[in-house]
Amino acid sequence: MKLISEQKAIELANRRKADFAAEIGERFEHRAKSCVTCEVKGSCCTDVHFVNVRITRLEARAISAVLAELLQEVRTRVEERIVRSAELLKNEERAEAKFACPLFEADLGCLVHGKAKPLPCITHACYERPEDLPPDELLAAEEAEVLRLERRAYGRNFAALPIPLAIETYR
Repeated sequence: MKLISEQKAIELANRRKADFAAEIGERFEHRAKSCVTCEVKGSCCTDVHFVNVRITRLEARAISAVLAELLQEVRTRVEERIVRSAELLKNEERAEAKFACPLFEADLGCLVHGKAKPLPCITHACYERPEDLPPDELLAAEEAEVLRLERRAYGRNFAALPIPLAIETYR
């Protein structure tokens, strides 16, 4: 297997994610409730009983690159949330630990939305009927591709971790 740079792997992963987001949007999201009409904007990102997304090292590095571009004031708030959530995850049974996504900013929304959004977040929407949801196989196939890119960048795969822990661990 020919290795590629981390930056190249991130670019390829982000391109795949953009295509995947377009496919999900075109094929499925029209059946979901619009985020614009949500009574509590960002509730799916901030509900500690819902959020438990795990990401790869490659995804964490892509997210860190986007966070580095933020205004210092916003970046400081996000970093504080990441540290608090990571500490929670370190001190509790990970399977039981719940956290609000540290990448969600109340006035701005998802800070990595168009640039490094995790795959499970791309597939999520408020679907009223289970049959309207994107099939699990679509997400699994994309996750396998990101893992393939991770292996090409680092020579192996790393453990997928909850968002805050992954960002803190794989900086």
